[in-house]
Amino acid sequence: MLQTRTGPAACLEPQEVAFWLGKAVEWGQAENPDTRTDTCVHLGPLKAFLQLLLTHLQTQSSTTETMRTLPFVGQFLGRLCWNPCVTADAESRPLLFRCLWSLYSEEPQNAVERKANQWIRNVLYQLAIEEDSATHMLVKSVGLPLKEYHGKVLRKMVCLLMEEVGQSCSSLSDPNLRCSCDSVLAASVACVPLVSCPETAPLIRSLLQRPLTCDRATLSKDFLDAVSSAYSKKQLSLELQSVVCLWCHSLTSLEGAAMSLLDSVLSDSATRPHGLEHKITCSLLPKACSLHVFMFLVVNDIFRSMLVQVEGNQRLLSLIHTFTLCFLRDLAMLQSQECVSFKAFFPQTPQSLLVPLLTHPSEMALEAWPQHLTWVAASLRALVEEAEGEEEGSGGPCTVFEAWFLLVQCADWVEVASQLLVSATPWDVCPLLWLLTFYHHPTNGPHNRERLLVVAREAWDHLMSLFLVSAPPLPADQLQSLAKLSASPEQGSLASLLVINLLVNFAVFSHNTLIDAAKEIVSNVVQQSGLVHEAVWILNMVELRLTRHRSSSSLTDRVQPRTRALLETLTHGIQADTETHTDNTT
Repeated sequence: MLQTRTGPAACLEPQEVAFWLGKAVEWGQAENPDTRTDTCVHLGPLKAFLQLLLTHLQTQSSTTETMRTLPFVGQFLGRLCWNPCVTADAESRPLLFRCLWSLYSEEPQNAVERKANQWIRNVLYQLAIEEDSATHMLVKSVGLPLKEYHGKVLRKMVCLLMEEVGQSCSSLSDPNLRCSCDSVLAASVACVPLVSCPETAPLIRSLLQRPLTCDRATLSKDFLDAVSSAYSKKQLSLELQSVVCLWCHSLTSLEGAAMSLLDSVLSDSATRPHGLEHKITCSLLPKACSLHVFMFLVVNDIFRSMLVQVEGNQRLLSLIHTFTLCFLRDLAMLQSQECVSFKAFFPQTPQSLLVPLLTHPSEMALEAWPQHLTWVAASLRALVEEAEGEEEGSGGPCTVFEAWFLLVQCADWVEVASQLLVSATPWDVCPLLWLLTFYHHPTNGPHNRERLLVVAREAWDHLMSLFLVSAPPLPADQLQSLAKLSASPEQGSLASLLVINLLVNFAVFSHNTLIDAAKEIVSNVVQQSGLVHEAVWILNMVELRLTRHRSSSSLTDRVQPRTRALLETLTHGIQADTETHTDNTT
């Protein structure tokens, strides 16, 4: 009876089946030295029988058919799984596990198959995690720490599963055989409760990166959700390729990563522009988006939706702008044959504006900036006015929004326009002011935009007068008029933000005004507007742009001390207000 046959013509004989089932029952009923000795004596023939059983299971079309032809198989394998002498054997354990994989149904068709799947999941989890008394006694008798034993068992399971996952698709060679890709789903299910265990990381990488050879090689949704959750909570470490593969498999995971990035920036008051790029880069989203067009489109749609909900939020605008910078940088680093045209990444954007706005100011001579911005502003204005003149339902609002969204993504040109306005002549100021007005008020319609353009021009006139003063005292009427514009409830908060943006750039880039005068102007106007935090953010963005793109040393040397002095003044004001508020509440 111990001479179990193998070979192509081998089959399961009833006598052999009865013998091994009887042995499994006998070994499980009594836990003593005699049964352990008997188990060890029979391990060699048992391995041969398990190999024969595995070969038979792999020829079955479904678990239902297996249970019909081999009704004993579940009880037999289950009893062996709880026999520590069998599961501790390096050759018997893989065969036992592979038999279990063969019983797993990728798409269970009935209650029997669903129950079998649940049972297999429970068995695998308990074999890897739980400390049953029999195993504990066996491991203790050989002097092996229990934790070390479980770690070795888990690593063995992982190695076995990786071998299974690495097999090529058998349905390509013989469509009558049960497809070997079924093991991919089974392995992913087995991983669900173990995704945070460091030992399973190699298997998780193999599963995520495995080519999708056929429709049976899909990964369990529970597995993808568990991996996504563990990764987002930093319970699982994955390299770039595995993360990208995870997002390719699971759109929900990609959307969750984008929302997590948004939440980390918008809800964290400690976030500063200087740390924004690091936070975005660490999310791996820009790199992934440069590799897959669909990912960039998904993330951009999330940004669009958030822009509609949180209008005028400086952090959100800066996040989208910085994300685009990181994305373009990663895209440029790809080999030329891997690159996709800009049009694929920006399909809804007015194509005439795409390259002019995506061309970064640092790629162009400083002398060309005014002319380039004049062209951009004129082109945008013509496009917007044409779209707003179209009949309702013709897509005009969508065109305007997409043009504005591109401007938000390429906001370096808006910052350059703000800088150029400090030294612009009255004849050059109109297109630059229109560009700023459109950036801050994209959907206000032509009438409101023209009214706000008048406000912007009035603020610019006041700023030109104030910052031409080379010595105190400052003209009180001009200062008061500017403060009223920045705090006017009739114009709204976005108009106030536009005025503050102009003010900050004048304070930083003006040649004539002494730093003390600039600090006085900024402090007075910003305090009355109530936009101190916004002014600090704008100042930080100006400093970051000059540092990031290596502006001329003379400009940097002149501007950096002014920027820091202004930041110190505003930060001190914030601290004083906080202390006053604390005193009043106590």
